[in-house]
Amino acid sequence: MAPLAAYVGALRNEVGIERRIPNFDPWDGGTTAELLFLLEAPGKKAVLSGFISRNNPDETAKNFFELNCAAGIPRKRTVSWNIVPWYIGTASRIRAAVRSDLEAGLPALARLLVLLPNLKAVVLVGRKAECAASLVSQLRPEVRLFRSPHPSPLFVNNATGNRERILTVLREAAAFISDGGCAL
Repeated sequence: MAPLAAYVGALRNEVGIERRIPNFDPWDGGTTAELLFLLEAPGKKAVLSGFISRNNPDETAKNFFELNCAAGIPRKRTVSWNIVPWYIGTASRIRAAVRSDLEAGLPALARLLVLLPNLKAVVLVGRKAECAASLVSQLRPEVRLFRSPHPSPLFVNNATGNRERILTVLREAAAFISDGGCAL
């Protein structure tokens, strides 16, 4: 976890204190992760907790936690991050990332990919994260990309079958990183 903490510290120094960047979750796999979950941007609860974590006290994190458990993805084989690593909202609420936010986050993502030598797959979580697909493919062509809808309550609770759509992608990613016979 130390290289990821140093990475976050360097990012904070570069972009300034007003851009709040949460840490990686120490319960995840850190630099040994084989699966990167790439989301859009940290929410307010992530900023308050200080971590990009599926244990944050919000419905999106709860959905993500439950879906990962249902898919059988071992937490220690994963790491979660955002294409925009800093909070892009006000004191009361986050706003959607715009193209300039996404483009500003890509250089930081490129640096992160270097810190994950065991990476086998990236799950692009939500449409905004999908704009990182070409960068990941260019820098890490051996890494398999998966595209998943975002686990926000607005999506998950919007229509029957939405939760299953996410779960299907997560199960595919779990199967991909599985080392034939290694228990998930």
